[in-house]
Amino acid sequence: MPLHLIKLAVGIDDLDHLAAVQARRTRTVDGRSMIPVFTRRVPKRGEEILAGGSIYWVVRGSVAARQRVIAIDTTVDEEGESCCILGMDPQLVATVPTPHRPFQGWRYLDPETAPRDLSDAGGQGDELPAHLAAELRSLGLL
Repeated sequence: MPLHLIKLAVGIDDLDHLAAVQARRTRTVDGRSMIPVFTRRVPKRGEEILAGGSIYWVVRGSVAARQRVIAIDTTVDEEGESCCILGMDPQLVATVPTPHRPFQGWRYLDPETAPRDLSDAGGQGDELPAHLAAELRSLGLL
């Protein structure tokens, strides 16, 4: 069973904003589109993540989407420090909104505790606007 990561999408307002920011960062490597995500630490359990794992994005205090991790590499940043590049599949998959407290960096996320995809949870109907869903969650109604 693949292992997942969870990470805060700092400065992102909603999924549309995340998609727009990522569209500007998309790169083609070996004929494949991917979005590089830079992080200081290299996941020690990279093999498990690359076996079908995803990164789950926390947007404004709630897990909102996931993307498959398709590559893990290391590089040296402009300050000479070693860092990790997570290559993300460009497709964002909306998840069932799940509250999550802030943290630094990334964390491992077990598949059993990962939020379900919105499409798998009967989310094919009309979707609430992000600001309305956030307000209802803050009131404990979602």
